[in-house]
This record gives sequence, C-alpha cells and structure tokens, in this order.
Amino acid sequence: MRRQKTPPSGRECFFRDDEIIVSKTDAKGIITYANLVFQRVSGYTEEELLGQPHNLIRHPSMPCCVFRALWDTVSAGNEIFAYVVNQARNGDHYWVFAHVTPTVDRSGKVLGYHSNRRVPNRSAIPVVQEIYQKLRAAEIAHGDGQRGIQAGMDLLASTLQNVGLSYEQFVFSLESKQKAA
Repeated sequence: MRRQKTPPSGRECFFRDDEIIVSKTDAKGIITYANLVFQRVSGYTEEELLGQPHNLIRHPSMPCCVFRALWDTVSAGNEIFAYVVNQARNGDHYWVFAHVTPTVDRSGKVLGYHSNRRVPNRSAIPVVQEIYQKLRAAEIAHGDGQRGIQAGMDLLASTLQNVGLSYEQFVFSLESKQKAA
C-alpha cells in the first residue's frame, strides 16, 4: 500500500498533554501496532498503518542522522529519547518527545521496538528546530545518501561536544526546562 505522500502543509497539529502516541514495530521497523491516538494524530487508519514502515510518517525536515542515531541505539538493545517531527497524512506536522525501547527475547536478541510519544516541551522546539535545520542542511549539502547522513552525524557530534553534553543529556536538559518553568 505504498502511497504518494502529501507535501508538507506548513500547519502544525497537536495532541493533548494527557495523551500518549504508541506504536510497535518488528525488527525491521514495520508497524505491528498503532494505538488510537497515533491513528487520530497521524490521520491514518489502523489498516493503513499496520504492515507499513514506520518512516511512513517521517517529515522531510527531520534529519536522517537523528534517525540513524536512534536506530543504532535501539538496534544495539538500548533505549533512546528524542525530539521528532512527524508528518500526518494530510501534510500537517506534529512534534513529539519520543521514548523508543527495543523488545528483546530471553537471549537479548532484538525482536522489535516500542515507542511512546508524549507532548514535547514547547519551549524546546525552537532550539531543536534550529539544530535540526543545520543538520538537515549538512545532509543535503553532502548528498542525501550515506555521505549526507555522516555529515549530519559529524555536525551533531561537534554540536554536542561544543556544549559538553551527550545526546541523552542534551535531550533531557531541554525537557527539564519544562518542569522548571
């Protein structure tokens, strides 16, 4: 059921603070579960989501290098938190604070992934957008293949090094500003 994606609309849609978007995928990132909040916010029905790659909702402004970092982390059996901008079926976008964890068998083999997405700290979005714009520009400047992703990864690493934080520390420093406000 690969369908042509609608171009970004430039409009943002939102979900409530008390809602959690939940999805599960197999080890290859194919959606095996999508809760009702995910369906409503993304604009896709359960039938349209199940069996599709999770990148169905990837917004074109989202840096590939962030997904590479996410994928590398969870496929190694570790959890990760990240700010992500997704694209709904109608072209609208929505920001999430994602927590992605691997599902493993008794031997530690990754069987799939579970993602809970919450409403992000709104004051963090401009900071994240600025960084993501720079990362995406670096990717595009070096080609949208592996060279581009590596350029984005290198820029992300140098950006984090400049502020003296790991990726996880950086993400939580942005998220904790909400609690302090």
